[in-house]
Amino acid sequence: MDIARYLSVIDLLCAREFPAAHGRTEHGESGPGYHTAALQTSGAFREDGGSEREETGAQYEADRDGLGERLTERWGPPQAFSLYSVLERTLDGEDIEEPWAALSGHVPDVQLWKSAETGRWIALGVSQWDSELPFQLLAVVTETDPP
Repeated sequence: MDIARYLSVIDLLCAREFPAAHGRTEHGESGPGYHTAALQTSGAFREDGGSEREETGAQYEADRDGLGERLTERWGPPQAFSLYSVLERTLDGEDIEEPWAALSGHVPDVQLWKSAETGRWIALGVSQWDSELPFQLLAVVTETDPP
């Protein structure tokens, strides 16, 4: 894990203007009111990934927590924010704003800060779309309040 590089990416996203339309960037995806960066991505897993998958998931959560400690030095303690109810509301047909709707489909919870300087929300989460797909450590910067 390269904390200095990850902090640099988060600083860049906090300073960068939001685009008018959805699109890919050198760090991930951006859209009106948000930026999402994949800070690190694991390898994929076999169908019977078992302990390797569990160990990798635990390592990604530890990496999120380690990076979160550095962000806590800047913005104070994070809010722990579950995205489970956001996913449920999305599946029930409620129109949830991005990046929260899409994020809830593959990230169960995030650590969440709000920068007093920019008014933007900063979220860290661990993503895994499916048991065979890679884990990702994600950073999200958005002006959209959590639902």
